[in-house]
Amino acid sequence: MLTSVSQHTLQHAFTVTGVGVHSGAPTTMKVCPAPASTGIIFVRTDVMDKNNVIPARWNAVVDTKLCTVLANKAGVTISTVEHLMSAFAALGIDNAIVEIDGPEVPIMDGSAVKFVQAIDKAGLLRQNERRRVLRIRKTVSYQEGEKEVFLSPAEGQFFGFEISFDNALIGRQKFTHQLREDAYRADISAARTFGFLHEVEALRKMGLARGGSLENAIVIDGDKIMNPGGLRYKNEFVRHKILDAIGDLYLMGVQMIGHYHGVKAGHAMNNKILHVLFSQPDAFEIDELGDTAPQRVVPAGAIYNDVERPVSVVA
Repeated sequence: MLTSVSQHTLQHAFTVTGVGVHSGAPTTMKVCPAPASTGIIFVRTDVMDKNNVIPARWNAVVDTKLCTVLANKAGVTISTVEHLMSAFAALGIDNAIVEIDGPEVPIMDGSAVKFVQAIDKAGLLRQNERRRVLRIRKTVSYQEGEKEVFLSPAEGQFFGFEISFDNALIGRQKFTHQLREDAYRADISAARTFGFLHEVEALRKMGLARGGSLENAIVIDGDKIMNPGGLRYKNEFVRHKILDAIGDLYLMGVQMIGHYHGVKAGHAMNNKILHVLFSQPDAFEIDELGDTAPQRVVPAGAIYNDVERPVSVVA
């Protein structure tokens, strides 16, 4: 979120508690201010016998099975970082130290809205160093079968996505989001992760989804939404994929100026496109922002959206 040329951190630390959606383990996470140019760093406070510092960077990703997992050279991991990273990107947090006493970021309600609320209470602190950005200079892409991801030049920050499921509740959905704080709060932050009831048993046998529940995910059983409150947006599914993509792409280490577009993609494809990008030095450049921050405002309707506004916005 580029409304300031200066780097930002938190004004005060905040603490949240919850369970890991895959591990099922209770976790306490404290997010602390950090000096300028620190970036985002995770610290596993429960690990005492080896290096417990894990950088939030694209080349530290070691697993992408249903979530994004980071590891350091000592093999210490932190998983499900994408929702927190998404909130950091949207609210313009460049620097933070995330102290956590377990292997997984708490899932909260399955979206990023609880992290947004916690950041609001903590406040932001403007720092004296200029914000750096990565500008996409030429289109790069990655494809696996029907799955595709593109990064293209653009004057602003854009995230587009298309999904298609053989399920009447989801079907084909597409959405494009211009990453601005107000739009993110209204259109993306409350979109929850989702899954199918018939997959839960198989996932748990794989050691996944042990903490999943109707409190932290949309659960689909055939043609029914099992959650008592139903959906928060008519196309909540594709909006959550954009939420994830914003978080995964922030593992660049800086804000991106460009257009991301995913087709039936996920965490693995999001990380692979970053490997493609950084293997082509002529495809990008990293700049410090000057006196003005480029942020083109797109007129309503100029980019495709199946549903323009949420059905209801979570407080």
